[in-house]
Amino acid sequence: MKLKQISVPMENSYDRLYELTKALEDEGITPRALTLVDNGNYGELRILVAEVATARQILMKKDIPGRVEDVIAVEIDNTSGQLSELIEKLMDADIKIKYSYAYTGVNRAKTVMIFCFNDNDKAIRVLTEKHIKPLNYNTIAMLEAAA
Repeated sequence: MKLKQISVPMENSYDRLYELTKALEDEGITPRALTLVDNGNYGELRILVAEVATARQILMKKDIPGRVEDVIAVEIDNTSGQLSELIEKLMDADIKIKYSYAYTGVNRAKTVMIFCFNDNDKAIRVLTEKHIKPLNYNTIAMLEAAA
């Protein structure tokens, strides 16, 4: 299952990040995961929300540019070797990771990894064949509720 992520180029200032997250939260949208990458004076915010269309409309009203990209989320055990095993399976299938970020909820036994691959459809097939099921928004919400 592919998830939709919003990527926003933005200047590195705490008030700009605050403006964006506050605008979403004022409309009841809670980020499920986010990462902010520093590139000097500017950065790239990647944010995962269930309400992508609504979030985009909110950002457009605030003149905050953003693009929607496909990403894949998987849950792995939070133990040594799990991430490298996952990456090895992808490498064996010649799937390249463009970028990735992760979060661990209250239950620290599991980590949710979010990936953007050079071929997301192929990655889903390979992961499914390896008995690693990509998560959807409902599954992520259930993981959060159980934590």
